[in-house]
Amino acid sequence: MLRKLYDWTMSLAARPNALGALAVVSFAESSFFPIPPDVMLLPMILARRDRAWLIAGVCTVSSVVGALVGYAIGALLYDSVGVWVIELYGLQAKADEFHAFFERYGLMVILAKGLTPIPFKIVTITSGAMHFNLPLFVGACIVTRGARFFLVAALLKFFGEPIRNFVEKRLTLVFTLFLVALIGGFVALRYL
Repeated sequence: MLRKLYDWTMSLAARPNALGALAVVSFAESSFFPIPPDVMLLPMILARRDRAWLIAGVCTVSSVVGALVGYAIGALLYDSVGVWVIELYGLQAKADEFHAFFERYGLMVILAKGLTPIPFKIVTITSGAMHFNLPLFVGACIVTRGARFFLVAALLKFFGEPIRNFVEKRLTLVFTLFLVALIGGFVALRYL
């Protein structure tokens, strides 16, 4: 399942409407989609470093809007849709533990998890289920998602050619490391 979703997401990055596709993937990843927008963000910025800030901005705004949908799922539909999304990823036991941890450290959880490969949808749905302060939630999402996507954009904009050469020469290694980070995020959320 993940391989098909990954292949589909990668094919979107090559299309003329890639910026719109990136917005959709970034939006969906914050509430239910398993593949992070980085799989499109990186090749898009490497291909058009002159548009790095625009690409990162679209990714950030879309992610925050998607986070609001995740929040709404948690706040309004947790017992049906929220639980279904969490169970889809096999994270129900962890979600229960996460609720207790989130209750105590909510803001720090949002800020920390928004920068990591741990599925952000779990954070957004839990934030809604816990009725976390909405303006504070939005502000934290803007800070953490913006920091993540604009840091990637800055690195690729200013060091793009060496990074592109590294990726092209070691594609298998880069792909493997990305998948390890992605899967590691799911594993960390499930077992830690």
